[in-house]
Amino acid sequence: MPPLAKSRKKDFPFLWEGRDRRGNKVRGRTVASNKHAVWLELQKQGIVPIKVKKQTLGFGGQKKATPADIAIFFRQIATMLAAGIPLVQAFEIIGSGNDKPAMQSLIMDVKSQVESGLTFAEALGKHPLYFDKLSVNLVHAGEHAGALETLLDKIATYKEKTEAIKKKIKKALFYPVTVLAIAVIVTVILLIFVIPQFEELFKGFGAALPPFTQMVVDLSQLMQHHGLELAAVLFAAGWGFAYTLKRSRPMQERMDRMLLHVPIVGPILVKAAIARYARTLATTFAAGVPLVEALSSVAGATGNIVYESAVLRMKDEVATGQRLQRAMENTQLFPNMVVQMIAVGEESGSLDQMASKVADFYELEVDSAVDSMSSLLEPLIMAVLGILIGGLVIAMYLPIFKLGSVV
Repeated sequence: MPPLAKSRKKDFPFLWEGRDRRGNKVRGRTVASNKHAVWLELQKQGIVPIKVKKQTLGFGGQKKATPADIAIFFRQIATMLAAGIPLVQAFEIIGSGNDKPAMQSLIMDVKSQVESGLTFAEALGKHPLYFDKLSVNLVHAGEHAGALETLLDKIATYKEKTEAIKKKIKKALFYPVTVLAIAVIVTVILLIFVIPQFEELFKGFGAALPPFTQMVVDLSQLMQHHGLELAAVLFAAGWGFAYTLKRSRPMQERMDRMLLHVPIVGPILVKAAIARYARTLATTFAAGVPLVEALSSVAGATGNIVYESAVLRMKDEVATGQRLQRAMENTQLFPNMVVQMIAVGEESGSLDQMASKVADFYELEVDSAVDSMSSLLEPLIMAVLGILIGGLVIAMYLPIFKLGSVV
């Protein structure tokens, strides 16, 4: 490593407060190597520093960098390189102008590592939580091919499209999950606080309660006397399931396989996995990554272990000389249309273009399916709410109806 590279200092963001020439209190944020450098910079600007402190990034309640932030970062770098701005200067401009502290720290750290002699890809590889293997490999390919600007633009487009799919699925699931959660909370409140009032009323009837009403009363008593224990058991069971699921690949595969067959939701997950597969394949192959190596990156990007395992098997088959079309057919996970379009791409030498068309088609399919799912789930949610809340109301009024008929 050159001696000058070793002497470079890492920059950090600092928060400061001071007074300008008119005596007005001002505050801001400056990127520098240490507090002394911040003081000197402020004094040059005619500001008398009062307090300067290093900004804590990514901790203490600070928002972490999200995949959307990373996509914007790649887009900004690509735009600045296209404008002829040197890479290190682009880092400085983007980092100092970013409003999110964690993202600012990340960019400045990458800048410092590039200044110290690492390549852009190597600097990104130092942050695997934010830059996946696919992004690092594509940046590496762009640097070696002299097409970094083009590859960064492709990475940004890829991340934007995959994140758009994730957001749509999350948005579609958020509404029903929220409504059902509220329904469960309301039901618990009714069982603990409202049903006991009716129970006191029923004691004065001097007659046996209808079976349905008695069941609800028993459930209410259970919630009153053992509610905390039940909540603790459910929480422990949920935590244990999540813990095991996170660490057991066979369990993850069984869960992912089951989700693919769930009505309404399953077809959307299948289309989303195919869209990610095709989009990643198109991006990596267009970057000049060999097909076998590209499939390694594609496998982890599908977002479903069933498809991930299938793509890894495809990679092994392709490595032994099998055509990608035949390897896809052997998995029995891809629709015939997708297989045929990939086959056309292989034969015509335009695999990246055909994969991109498949991705475009299935991304639109995901959009349409999500909209349809929202329409289908609304009446289903209303039915569940009616059964939960309406069932409790009917149970409480059955004895009153029975008493009225006797009278």
